[in-house]
Amino acid sequence: MEKVDIKSREDLHLLVYTFYEKIKIESTLGPIFIRAIKDWPTHIDHITDFWQSQLLFTKRYRGNPAEVHVRVDKNENHSISPEHFGIWMNLWFATIDELFEGEISERAKRNARKMNTHLFLKIWEARKEA
Repeated sequence: MEKVDIKSREDLHLLVYTFYEKIKIESTLGPIFIRAIKDWPTHIDHITDFWQSQLLFTKRYRGNPAEVHVRVDKNENHSISPEHFGIWMNLWFATIDELFEGEISERAKRNARKMNTHLFLKIWEARKEA
């Protein structure tokens, strides 16, 4: 199958859905995500909105990812570590590479790197305030 670049919401939905199917069965991240997410279809749509805003420059996403991740870390007894973020990144990159290639696909990787660092720093800051 010839890979093409991400170009639509449908492409992003496929990416996000495929990614979370991998997350659910991953031994380190899976249990955390399963505890945190109660409504998977809504979560998939919400995260698709996020990536659509990031990569296709729409204004669909409403939310605060840092706040959500700080709350999850608190609910997990402040156990989220750089290892968790590394596993997340590896699965995200692998899923992109499995499905797509091109400029927007590479932007999805760059944006994920930035987001990864930002979210972990926000978690770390929140722990100091707790």
